Amino acid sequence: MSETSPQENPPLATAILQDVYTILTNPKGFYRRMPKAGGYGDPVTFVLVIAVVTAVGMAVVSLFGLGTVGEAMAVGFGGIIFIPIMTLALSFLGAGIVFAVWKIIGSQEPFEAAYRCMAYAAALYPITVVASLIPYLGSIIGIVWWTYLMIVATTEVHRLPQKTAFVVFGIIGIFFVSTNLSSEIVVRRMSSDIENAGTNLQQLEKTTQETSE
Repeated sequence: MSETSPQENPPLATAILQDVYTILTNPKGFYRRMPKAGGYGDPVTFVLVIAVVTAVGMAVVSLFGLGTVGEAMAVGFGGIIFIPIMTLALSFLGAGIVFAVWKIIGSQEPFEAAYRCMAYAAALYPITVVASLIPYLGSIIGIVWWTYLMIVATTEVHRLPQKTAFVVFGIIGIFFVSTNLSSEIVVRRMSSDIENAGTNLQQLEKTTQETSE
């Protein structure tokens, strides 16, 4: 979508797959060639399509009982509707935050450029679903990869020094990793306590029933 010339005009699915492949394998080249303007249609469509794919993946994972914190949001396939809407809203919110960060460190690019940087980073979402199957490590992989993409976007799109990009987004990445890990530890501990409480309750009911008999 972002790198295809109007003459080629490939199908939507093909264009999105091409973008995802390039973002994952050659992020510097992708962000270097990414149009900084042209309307919100392409990046919004990209976010929505990726969000739907991610939601389907979360729903499938949850059906097999393999889901962790993130998959709890995908209750059945209802998340296929809810998650894309939430993801789109968060893409604008996140773009607003990184836009402010880029402005503070000297970027002259408009909000649309910041949104496009954030929107195409959504290519990571399906991967994070798979990575989340690995306790704790999964969330770290997603955040570290996103941080790297933002560093690349800082240098290739906003033309800011690489050292500045590493320092600023490195700090942001460390903050998100520590916060995410703390939250996951708490949620997993709570889930374990609830599961143990349920087991104890079943044993108590069984004992009570045997006593009454």
